[in-house]
Amino acid sequence: MPIEKRPAPRLPPLPAAAPATPEEAAARSQAREQRDAQVRGVASIGAMRAAVIEAARSLPRMSAVPRVPRLDAAAFRARATQGLPFIMTGVVNRWPLLSLTPQVLRERYGHLRVRARVGDYIGTAFHPDRAMQDMSLGEYLDLAPGTDALPPYVGNLELRELNRMCHWPMYFGKMGPPRFWIGPERTMTPLHCDYDDNIFAQIWGSKRIFLAPPHHEAFLYPSQANAMLFGSPFDPEAPDFERFPLARQAALVECVVGPGEMLYVPAGWYHQVRALSFSLSSNRWARGVPLALGTYPRRL
Repeated sequence: MPIEKRPAPRLPPLPAAAPATPEEAAARSQAREQRDAQVRGVASIGAMRAAVIEAARSLPRMSAVPRVPRLDAAAFRARATQGLPFIMTGVVNRWPLLSLTPQVLRERYGHLRVRARVGDYIGTAFHPDRAMQDMSLGEYLDLAPGTDALPPYVGNLELRELNRMCHWPMYFGKMGPPRFWIGPERTMTPLHCDYDDNIFAQIWGSKRIFLAPPHHEAFLYPSQANAMLFGSPFDPEAPDFERFPLARQAALVECVVGPGEMLYVPAGWYHQVRALSFSLSSNRWARGVPLALGTYPRRL
């Protein structure tokens, strides 16, 4: 029986143009930070960030990211309060999406509209006006592998049709919508941190991920994209210690997340993500106080 294809939903509009004046930029940034604080139930995002960094100072140094079997919600939260990343098995491998093939993806969902990062999206990763190109998923799958330059990357995009084949565990009281990441080998997101807890599901392919704890941001030359997102120009895969000498002190740990695995990235942990093969991933960010803070957030 042929599969009925519904009209593809429209993509959200691209980010608004940059404010005309510094005053407008400051007002827009302040309004966004106030919204972010309200959603997470804190008085100040800055205070929450500072609490995450301070709490991380007591963390042990990691030599490897541990793998653990599937955890229920209570066990997950108990482990997450330790403030350390870990990889879970036995969760994503149960999802129907895992059994889908790229050919079926193209046949069933090639009509979906997607937005690809193009050009030097690594060097401009945290710029509001980085280059993007809208196309169908079928067009993207034809285009993505066929270039010697940095391959275009579909990232951070809601795809509800694919999410119907995912069964997300309810590890957080409030979560943002699932975001999907599709791309061939070499697609990547450079080193950055988000101040929300994050569960990252690897569906097809494998990704190499470098992680560094929140309090080592002092060694990573961060710059603020917004109150919840900071980027670093340091590349752990090609370290340039002449330009970034302090990065020698950063406690970076490397892991490879394979198909059917889920990585927990605590709020404030820097991470760089590169596809080692054609990859389909999805993640969800919590929308509450980071679990590593425990009862501490009452003072935020």
